[in-house]
Order: sequence, then structure tokens, then C-alpha cells
Amino acid sequence: MENFLIGKKHIHFIGIGGSGMYPLAQILHKQGYYLTGSDNNETETLKAVRAMGIPVYMGQRAENIEGADLIVHTAAIMADNPELIAAKASGAMVIERSVLLGLITAMYDNAVCVCGTHGKTTTTSMLTHIFIADGNDLTAVIGGKLKAIGGSGICGTSDTMVCEACEFVDTFLKLYPDTAVVLNIDCDHLDYFKTMENMKRSFTKFCSMTTKIIVYNGDDANTVEAVGAAETKARLVTFGRNEKNDYYPLNIEHLSDFNTRFDVYKSGTLLGRAAIHVPGEHNVLNAVAAIAAALENGCKFESAVKGLEEFHGAVRRFEKLAEINGITIVDDYAHHPTEVRSLLETAKAMNFGRVWAVHQPFTYSRTATLLNEFADALSIADRVVLTEIMGSREKNTYNIYSKDLAEKIPGAVWFPTFEEVAKYVTDNVQPGDLVITLGCGDVYKVAYLIADILKNV
Repeated sequence: MENFLIGKKHIHFIGIGGSGMYPLAQILHKQGYYLTGSDNNETETLKAVRAMGIPVYMGQRAENIEGADLIVHTAAIMADNPELIAAKASGAMVIERSVLLGLITAMYDNAVCVCGTHGKTTTTSMLTHIFIADGNDLTAVIGGKLKAIGGSGICGTSDTMVCEACEFVDTFLKLYPDTAVVLNIDCDHLDYFKTMENMKRSFTKFCSMTTKIIVYNGDDANTVEAVGAAETKARLVTFGRNEKNDYYPLNIEHLSDFNTRFDVYKSGTLLGRAAIHVPGEHNVLNAVAAIAAALENGCKFESAVKGLEEFHGAVRRFEKLAEINGITIVDDYAHHPTEVRSLLETAKAMNFGRVWAVHQPFTYSRTATLLNEFADALSIADRVVLTEIMGSREKNTYNIYSKDLAEKIPGAVWFPTFEEVAKYVTDNVQPGDLVITLGCGDVYKVAYLIADILKNV
């Protein structure tokens, strides 16, 4: 790949506070480029950006790009964004962040790219922990914050890079994977892919681009089909619950609400026992996938055990925020029916009274397309409270509203503001209950509102 960074001096990031943008800014800043950025909301990430000495403009305006000879934006930036319009008219090079991420993956001899509809952030975080425990000074780009590295990315000195490979609008096809980890393939982003067959074809292309190792879920039919159709010389390694896979767990023991232990086997041989501090069997499989990828890349099993032992979850992945007056508050990124179902089934199996699902639907297209699936999954909870839909990059051409989802869930309620949601929950919650805010937007703010109210009761 041609290195388009050569000769560039000033790089500007539109939306520099995004979880996918910040680690790229870290890497380029460490390489000595002058960076500027803009964003619309003050966040902890922006504080970290400024701490590196990078100027940040609040609000996106045409004048923000002045002097830049390379401008980077995310796929979520809409075409009518004034800063993006000015960038394209400026004569400077303008690229989407996945193109920059692709170039960066090409710079590393061992780029380990984690893809799949569900579990990418958790698995990438686990894998990062394992490499660190093995003494590898790696570079990592994670789709969520990881406390061990102080954010969503880290720039190391080794030839190893770990990153999430997101399928949204085929951004992962811009990458240069040496190892691909394929966790699962489920219906999502159908506003772009239209059909599951199209989605599987994209994963097949991604696997065909992989040069060394493909670690994939041997129990997931869609994944098996996609990998099987790939034209690649990469070595194939499977993981899953089934003992026919190369790597699999046995003797799973749920010790407490947030702790699980299990034996790890490779091809019938016991490697040892591992522990994780995040609940649910889906996280056991995420851990096995991370172990498989790490060991196939030369890490010691002891390092995998140590790395997982030190992993207490990524931010917004079943993250326990507070326990007040006997009420536990957890926040999670779940925004697809499969993720919601897995999350709520895990929660219901834990030692709590009622389980509250405080859900913020994300994008009109996903809500409209998967309305019945969301209703079925959310109905697992004892109480369901909905916020308005966060449209993000979309306009509501679907004529879909949260009340449409609420009507399909027995007893569900919805409110237009976060303050109303928080008040309803705190007025009705009881000691012993578990309250989960879930969604990939800013619903986590509701969790903090609930905690603040409960502290003052």
C-alpha cells in the first residue's frame, strides 16, 4: 500500500474524540506529526487528546481545517457536515478513518484484526491484556475504553498490532490483516448489506485478505460458510464450545456474579484452567478466541491466564458502575437483539431480584428492521424502560419511534428525556434489583443520573 503519510505535516481529525479516532491520533502524534481536531461534545477522551498537546476545536466549522494537508473523518460524519464540505473543497487529501487504520495495519508485520458482529471490543481487550502479560509492547486500537491502557488505544514499539475490524460499510476491507479472528456473523447493518449473503461475502473477502492465521468460530454456521469460501493460504484454527474445535472450554464454573473459571483444551489436550471477571458463557467464548489467537501468535498459556486474570472488562461492557442502597447499576454497549438477549439472559441467571433494562435504541434503520427481535430480547427483563431512538448518522425516514417498540413489550414504558427515564426508575426500583443501561449511544448518562438520585434519597 502506498504510504500517503509521506510528506504530510499537519493532520486534522474531524471527530477526534471518537473511540476509533483517538488511538490513531495517539499513533500519529507519537510518530511526530502535528495534529489538530474537532468534536461536538466534551468527553474524557478529549481531555486525554488535549493532554498530548493536540489543539481541539469545539463544534465543526469550515475554518477548523485551515493549514491541514491531510484530513481524516469517520464514516458517521454526514455529507452535509460543514467541516467535511470545506475539507473536500480545500484541495487537501481527505480520507475516512478506516483508510488510515488500513495504512497503519500495513506498517506492522503482525496485525491481529478481530472481526465479528458481537464481542469485538471484549475480545480485542482480552487479547491486548494477554500480549501485555507476555511482555509484548504492542500497538492496540480498540472500539471501547480499556482501563489497562488508559483509553481506546496504545502505541508500542513491537511489530505486533491488535485492532478491531468493524464490518460497518465494509470498513474492515481497508485493513491488512496477518491474523484474522472471526467471532460470529449475525444480521446487522442491513441498511448497507441488504442481505445476509452480502454480509457473508464481505467476511469472505476479509478472510481472503488474511496472510497468516484465521482463528474462527467453528460453531457458527455463517462464520464457517464465510471462512470456507475464502481463497487464502492462511492457517485455519477453530474455537467454540464443541469439542471438535481446535480450542474449546470445559468444566465451566460460575463462581459468583462476575467471576467464571473454565478449563481450556487444545485438540483434546488440557492446557490449564483460566478465569475471567466478566459474566456469561459468551464471554467464555470470547476468552477462548483470545487465547487461541494469542497462542497461535507465540504467546505462552501462562501469559493468557495472567492477562485474563487482570482483565476486569472494557468500559461499557457489563461495567458495574455503582451499588447503592442494595441496588446494582450496570452499563453495557449492547445494541443488537442478539447482544441484548445474551446480556439479559446472563443477568437473569445472576443472583438479583428484578432485572431492569433501560434501553436506548440506536439508528432508525436497525430499530425498524429488527423491531420484533428487539421486542423479544428486551422482554427477558422484568422491567423495560426506553429512551428516544438515537438516530446518529441517519434521518428518520422510517417513521419509527420508541413508542412502537414499547407497544410490543409487556409493561414497557418510554420517555423523551433522560431525566424522566431516571426519575421513573428511581421511583420504582427496589433493593436487590439490577438496573442495566444498554445501547451504543449515550445512554450511560442515564446510569449516572440514576446513581446520583439514589445517593441523595
